[in-house]
Order: sequence, then structure tokens, then C-alpha cells
Amino acid sequence: MAIAVEAPKVNDKREIFGWAMYDWANSAFSTTIGTVFLGPYLATLAEKAVITSQDGVARILGVPIAPDSFFPYCISISVGMQVLFLPILGAIADYSHRRKQMMQIFATIGAIATMLMFFTTAPVWWLGGVLFIVANLAFGASIVFYNSYLPDIASDDQRDRVSSYGWAMGYLGDGILLLLNLGFYMFSDKLGVPKDLAVRINLASAGVWWMSFSFFTWQRLRTRQAAKKLPKGETYARAGFKQLWGTLKELKNFPETLKFLLAYFLYNDGIQTVIAVSSTFAAAPILRGGVGMSQTMLIVVILMIQFMAFFGALLWGKLATWVGAKRSIIVSLVIWAGVVIYAYFGLNGSGRVLQFFILGVFIAIVLGGSQAISRSLFAQIIPAGKQAEYFSFYEISDKGTSWFGPLLFGLVNQIFGSLRPAILSLIFFFVVGLAILPFVNVKKAERDARAFEAPSNA
Repeated sequence: MAIAVEAPKVNDKREIFGWAMYDWANSAFSTTIGTVFLGPYLATLAEKAVITSQDGVARILGVPIAPDSFFPYCISISVGMQVLFLPILGAIADYSHRRKQMMQIFATIGAIATMLMFFTTAPVWWLGGVLFIVANLAFGASIVFYNSYLPDIASDDQRDRVSSYGWAMGYLGDGILLLLNLGFYMFSDKLGVPKDLAVRINLASAGVWWMSFSFFTWQRLRTRQAAKKLPKGETYARAGFKQLWGTLKELKNFPETLKFLLAYFLYNDGIQTVIAVSSTFAAAPILRGGVGMSQTMLIVVILMIQFMAFFGALLWGKLATWVGAKRSIIVSLVIWAGVVIYAYFGLNGSGRVLQFFILGVFIAIVLGGSQAISRSLFAQIIPAGKQAEYFSFYEISDKGTSWFGPLLFGLVNQIFGSLRPAILSLIFFFVVGLAILPFVNVKKAERDARAFEAPSNA
């Protein structure tokens, strides 16, 4: 028999802080692991495996692996697993009312897998990739449950602000850890710490950070509904599949929500690709269409973007209250389009490094804002009681399909032999996203969501 749970209040500052601290906690994984340290480290270890192998090829289970391709392969595998598992996990969470417990479980799995990356050394070079697949899958699952709490903890008029606050806390948290990790790595020799050990310590630190600060969330985030007892002979997996199938059939009732997801899928793919290729574009030689920026200056720009994005997310939360969520996203997409246009036509002459730095400021301003307001807008146009399921679709649109942009970027670069037209090609995603987004009828989407809720609440 389920135990009654007192309905928590919305807009509780203590609970909102606890919720936002999970963004602070887990964002370290995205930056320290996904963006900066793990990929180059695994490529180096795989290269050593090639040198020491008898046939000059690194292999896993007999499959030849190119050193520079190992980490991208791991990303693809983990993303594919997210596409398969996140919707069913969301359905199970919604059916069982165990979102908080499932969020705790997957956050713990992800954090422990990240800590265990410390043991990735040359003899077991493949271990880091396996642990990344586990950690990234767990990361994506925990984010589904985390995002699904937004409609519960904030009222309609506060969701843009609260979502922006969460994103801002994430950028501030991972910026601080990244600053500490980069400082430790750069001065590790003077501290008597070998570079490979410094990298392993930095990798593990992301897991410790993730686990430690998550306790703020577990302490302050409150359970919304009592856990549901399963019918006799039923399992959560079977019940989750049934609920997911029912939700897929119900999607036709939410055409405006689906239209927004399509627009988000497109413009977010452009955003994710700009984030992924900006370092390559900045560091590449001028003859290949790059900026020719030094590694030290690139690190400075990365750190600047992390900390500026904190203020950008808060600014966009304010903008959304002034002009509305949809209009604020449209403004951000216009700026994103301007960024890629200037990256193609500008960044010339002796001042190109300074110009790229300024361009990075614009990226930082819209980076967190466009993502935060997209999340809060989506939270307003989904039915109550199925938040985790719908945010699993949102997470798939966020991460699971973000390979189209890199593919287009790579193909254009290969065809033209220059990064400039490749970076310009990304404007496709922003233009098409901008073409669809204005036609999303947010008011109708909200009415559709409320109408769907009405029968169950009667």
C-alpha cells in the first residue's frame, strides 16, 4: 500500500537550489571528461597500444581500432544506448513514481564509473572507453529525471528563470573544476606529478565532484508522489513498456509539442556541433581555414566561455520574462547564425585571435540561454504525470541525434579542403530551426497538455 506524501510547494527556494546543484555536480563530467581530458588521453594510450602490438594495430575483441577513432566510437555507442534505453527508463520512472530514486541510482553509477577512470593505464587502455560508455549512459538517464522535475518545482511564470538558474550553476560549477584541473595539469611537473597521472587524477576528480555535490540535491529535492505498488504478476519493465507504447500512440494529440521538438532537434544540432568543432577550428592552421590559435590561448577562451555562460544563462532568463520564451530562443538563434557567418567572412589578419575571443563572448552569452529557455519552454507543453517520458524524448533530441551536424561539417571540410565553408554550412541548422520555431503555437500546446491531463484528474 502506498504511503501518502504531502504535496510539496512550488517555487521553494531551498528545493530549487538543491535541484540546481545537480547541474553544478554533473556538468563537470561533460567538460572535464567529454570535452577536455578523456579523448586525447585515450588516443595517446591507443597509439601506444599500436606501437607495442605485433601487427601495428590496436584491437578490442579482435576488432581493429584507429587510435583517434576510439573515443568517437565510444560516444556513438553510448548515444545509441541512450536512444534505446532512455524512453523506457522514463516510462518506468513515471509509472512507478520513483524519479528521485532512479535519478540517485544512475547518478551514483555514473559518478563511480567516472572515478574508476583513474585506473585507465596503458595495459588496459580500453577501460576508459568502457567506463565512459557506462558513465555517459547513466549521465543521460539522470538528466532525464532531473529535467522532469522542472514543471514540479517551478510555476509557469518562474520556469524560465529557474531553468536558466540551473544552467548557470552548471557552467559555474564545471568552470571552477576545469580551472582547477587545468592549473593542476599545467603545473604538474613542478609538483612532481607525471602528466599521465595528472590526467588520471583529473578524470577521477569529475566523478568525486559529481557524487559529492549531488548530496545537496538528494537532501533538498522532494518526492512528488508516493511510490506505486505493482499489480500482482507485473514487473516495472513490462509496465514501463506498456506506458511507453501508450505514450507513443498519444503523441498525435500534441502536434505543437512535436513541432517544437523538430525545431529543437535541428537548431540544437547546430549548437552542439559549434561546441564540438570550435576548438578544432580555433587551433587549426590558417592554411586549412582555421584561426591558428595557440593551445594556451585556446584554454583561456574555453575558460572564458565557461564563466561567461553563467551570466549569459541568467541574462536569457530575464529576457524570456520580458519578451517570452519562444521569442528569446529566436533571438539566440539569430545570434548563433551571426556567429557562423562571421566565422566564415571574418577572423582575418593579425587580429584574428582577438576577433575569435570576441566571438567566443557571443557564443558564451547565448550558449546557456538558448538551452535553458528551450528546456523551460518544453516543460510547459508536456502533460503532467509523464514528465520523465517526454524529457527522455527531449534528451534524445538533445544528445542522441547530434551527429548530423558533425557529419555535415566533416563532409564539407573534406570536399572544399577548408574549415571556413565547413563552419558556414552549420547555418543550415539555425536557419531551418528558425523557419519552424515561429510557427509553434505555444498557447495551443499548453492547452493540449492541460486537456490531456483533465480526464485523469477528474
